[in-house]
Amino acid sequence: MLTGFTITAFATLFVAIGPIDTAIVFGGLTAGVHRPERFRLAWQAVLIAGIVLLGFALFGNRVLAALRVSLDAFRVAGGILLLLQAIQMIFAHPSGLSSLTALERREAMAPGDIAIFPLAFPVIAGPAGLTAVVLLMGQAAGDPLGSMIVLVAMLLCLLLTYLGMIFTDVLHRVLRATGANVLARLAGILLATLAVQFIFDGIRGARLLVTE
Repeated sequence: MLTGFTITAFATLFVAIGPIDTAIVFGGLTAGVHRPERFRLAWQAVLIAGIVLLGFALFGNRVLAALRVSLDAFRVAGGILLLLQAIQMIFAHPSGLSSLTALERREAMAPGDIAIFPLAFPVIAGPAGLTAVVLLMGQAAGDPLGSMIVLVAMLLCLLLTYLGMIFTDVLHRVLRATGANVLARLAGILLATLAVQFIFDGIRGARLLVTE
């Protein structure tokens, strides 16, 4: 059971955070920036995003309890959000939950430090990633080992994100646009499956469907 949960946690966070997608966006936003400055932007963005994700992981369920929102209700709502993200990825739509709107992209290209916006949020710690980490911590149900698995999977995904940002030029040369879209579609299918499972778990936990 722990092996299955570990695979689910890593796969969900990997797709929700999107190290490859982040690297591609990072490459576009930092075109022409000197390499040392790109390294600085990369680690700062990952650090800030990691702090935000960790905060949601540790306190997200407490916030839900304070708002009197059941975890099952959040599973259904979060599953729907992740499903929408998956649909955007499958059809290669440019306006997914963790992507940038045209206005946000114009603001990001303006002079200033882009480590916080848009890299840390919403590219790395976007709605999909924040939702996923809260859902997975809820699925761990307070078990220390399960919670540790989620946190380690999150840190591993952030490390992969940092490496992807550092080697964004290599990814651009290897994947190009077609390869990136193929990977995004495959990841979207996986995320859609996991999202539907979250919805099923929420419905079953809330006992909305009573079977004889």
